[in-house]
Amino acid sequence: GQRDEEEAHHSLETFTFYLSEPLSKERVEAFSDGVYAIVATLLILDICEDNVPDPTEVEQKFHGSLLEALSEYGPNYLAYFGSFVTIGLLWFVHHSLFLYVTKATRLMGLLNILSLAFIGGLPLAYQLTSEFAEKSHNEIEAIQVSCVITFFASIFQFAIWTTALLHEKETLHPFARYGGKEHAFMFAKLALYPCVSLGAFFLTCLLSEFSTAIFHLMQIVIPFAFLALRIFVRISLTVIKSVMSLSRRKVVLLEEEEACLSPTETLS
Repeated sequence: GQRDEEEAHHSLETFTFYLSEPLSKERVEAFSDGVYAIVATLLILDICEDNVPDPTEVEQKFHGSLLEALSEYGPNYLAYFGSFVTIGLLWFVHHSLFLYVTKATRLMGLLNILSLAFIGGLPLAYQLTSEFAEKSHNEIEAIQVSCVITFFASIFQFAIWTTALLHEKETLHPFARYGGKEHAFMFAKLALYPCVSLGAFFLTCLLSEFSTAIFHLMQIVIPFAFLALRIFVRISLTVIKSVMSLSRRKVVLLEEEEACLSPTETLS
C-alpha cells in the first residue's frame, strides 16, 4: 500500500512537472495569430458568399435600388460585424495577455489551444445567428450557443492569466503581477468577455423576446466597455491611493502629536 502511494505521488509530481515545463512563447503566439487570421478569413468569405444581391433581383424586386436590396441583408451584416469585432477584441486581449507573459508553460499552451478551439467556432456562431428566422425558437437557441462559444473562448484566456499568476515571478512581467500598475486592468480586461457573455446567456433565457437585441447590444457595447474599463480602473486606483495616502498622513500626524507630548501628559 505504501509503495502504491509513493508511485502515485511520484506520477503526480511528474505530471505537475510536465505541465510546468517551459514552452516557446513565440511559437504559441505565432500559432494563435494564424488561427485568428484563418477564423477572420472564414468570416469574410461567409459574408461575401451568400449576402450579395443578384442584379436581376435588384432591378425587378427593388426597382434598381441597391440600398434597398442591401437592407434585406441587414441582419446578416450586423451579425458579421458583431462576430468580426468579437474576434478582433479577443485577439487584442490575447495579445495584451502575452505581452506581459515572460515565459509560457505547457499548461498555458494547453489552455491556449482550448481557447482557440472555441475561437474557431465563431464563424459557426455567425452562421447560426444569421440563418434562422427572427424571433423564432431556433434563433434564440442559436444566440445562446453563440454566447456559450464566446464564454469558453474567453474563460480559457482568463485561465491562462490565472495559471501565470501562480508562478508570477517566473512567468509575468512585474507590471502585471500582484500590485503591479497593470494588474488590475488586465484582470478587468480578461474578466469582461466571460462576465458579459454569461450575463447575456441568462438574459436571453429570461427575456427570450429580446434575445436578439440583447445579443447585438452585447457585441456593440463591449468595444466601448474596453475603453471605459481603462478610465474606470485608473480613476479607482487614483481614489484608492488618495484615500490610503490620507490615512497614512493622519497616522503620521497622530504619531508626531504623541511624540511631542510629554510623558506626564501622555499618561494623563
